[in-house]
Amino acid sequence: MAKYIFVTGGVTSSLGKGIISASLAKLLQARGLKVTIQKFDPYINVDPGTLNPYEHGECYVTEDGAETDLDLGHYERFLNIFTSQANNVTTGRIYQTVINKEREGAYLGKTVQVIPHITDEIKRRMLLLGDQGYDIVITELGGTVGDIESLPFIEAVRQLQWELPDEDCLVVHLTLVPYLKAAKELKTKPTQHSVKLLSQEGVNPDIIVCRTERPLSPELRRKIALFCNVKTDAVIEAADAPTIYEVPLAMMREKLDQICLKKMDITNYNEPELGKWKEFLDKLKYPKNKINIGLIGKYIELQDAYKSILEAFVHAGAINECSVNVVNIHSEFISAENVSEKLNMLDGLLVAPGFGLRGIEGKILAVKYARENDLPFFGICLGMQMAVIEFARNVLNLKDAHSTEMDVNSPNPVIDLMEEQKKITAKGGTMRLGAYPCAIKQGSLAEKVYGKLEISERHRHRWEFNNAYLAAFEEHGMIASGKNPESNLVEIIEIRNHPYFIGVQYHPELKSTVENPHPLFVSFIKAANDFNENKNAKKKPSMQGEMI
Repeated sequence: MAKYIFVTGGVTSSLGKGIISASLAKLLQARGLKVTIQKFDPYINVDPGTLNPYEHGECYVTEDGAETDLDLGHYERFLNIFTSQANNVTTGRIYQTVINKEREGAYLGKTVQVIPHITDEIKRRMLLLGDQGYDIVITELGGTVGDIESLPFIEAVRQLQWELPDEDCLVVHLTLVPYLKAAKELKTKPTQHSVKLLSQEGVNPDIIVCRTERPLSPELRRKIALFCNVKTDAVIEAADAPTIYEVPLAMMREKLDQICLKKMDITNYNEPELGKWKEFLDKLKYPKNKINIGLIGKYIELQDAYKSILEAFVHAGAINECSVNVVNIHSEFISAENVSEKLNMLDGLLVAPGFGLRGIEGKILAVKYARENDLPFFGICLGMQMAVIEFARNVLNLKDAHSTEMDVNSPNPVIDLMEEQKKITAKGGTMRLGAYPCAIKQGSLAEKVYGKLEISERHRHRWEFNNAYLAAFEEHGMIASGKNPESNLVEIIEIRNHPYFIGVQYHPELKSTVENPHPLFVSFIKAANDFNENKNAKKKPSMQGEMI
């Protein structure tokens, strides 16, 4: 029977519940236990698919096509496993299910209430993954204790604490111990108040994880333990780390996993096997070279909008033993006059995915610069589509080429709305979502990158390459090196006479993990590293004239 760990948060958002949850899961997995993580979000949106990135960061897509919270990306990157629709639940989804049941008459005319009907549905979903053979299910509750939206979730945890055996249910509470520079000391009151709020709702934490800038003294640990009604060894220090990938090792030093195992009465476990993880960290800490990669997008000021891309750069950089310095470039501010100035110090260029007209012309100018200056280029989803438009305008001489997403009446729609999307009006969950197969052309750059001819990648889009123009593109040097075998949809484009120029309709960043960095990112970073080394070699003065 599965055991359940619930991770709650207090004081402030963005403390890192997702990283703590993923780190704990990694440690338990490394000890030979079968672990999964799920996220419960308190917002009423059915899923984050219709949310603006400024509101909630990137929308992470799973293999089965679920549009989910970005924390699921952390779960997959840390555990090297796939998550699914069942791993992310929102208030909107809960209420939608309950209301649908009410309309069907499932409640036999009873008054439908938050308790027991909403909380029963929450509990059902919290326990759902436990029936799939996992030893431990970790559930992260979004938001903070005290939020009105979070109350039904906290109440559901209270009921489960009462219903399940003591050793089968554990609550980890993440809170903040701020350092006040004026007083020159750490303050525990925010933690005390946060735990008090949680206790008032009937939930008593078993472990308190304290996010802090400075080390917790033994006296402070004892104070927190005393006022929060936990043992001193159950007060865990979560100090700021240079990279999120060091957090599992920090939690292991704090014995977070051992304390959880002891409280859940689990004894049949191994010593943690973290060899690959430590090897990755060594390469990450001690790179042999440093390269500059330009990330062209329109949400540059919000890093969570491109979270999976940034983490994929970290994975690929470590494999190539080079430090990837991401240069954020807002596409809206790129012009023909300044494009060279903004891009000439780069070793590689990635044009990011997105939607809408804003910043489009800047992206097209950036692609043109990369194509004409042999700069390694990588386009993802919209980034690939921008490469197609740029090529059409400047190589095929179709000056009015565009996407019907931006120009419905374009006379040369080289990017067009997918046929099955033309009758769809609802926005939520209606894009082409999830994993689809792709057949790769033999002898292409894509085959060299993947090392095989059949792949599967995750998608999130409505527009596609217009195959009516494909013959003209291939005649002039841009080939379709990957296609969906059933629909013939173009999945990969590349330019043969370019050192490294590739664009993909799918989202490879979603499948990059610490243990399995995505081959497209690995090859792109390698190409950028080669470009950097060649550039530096040209700059070195010749010693031949100084020989006697």
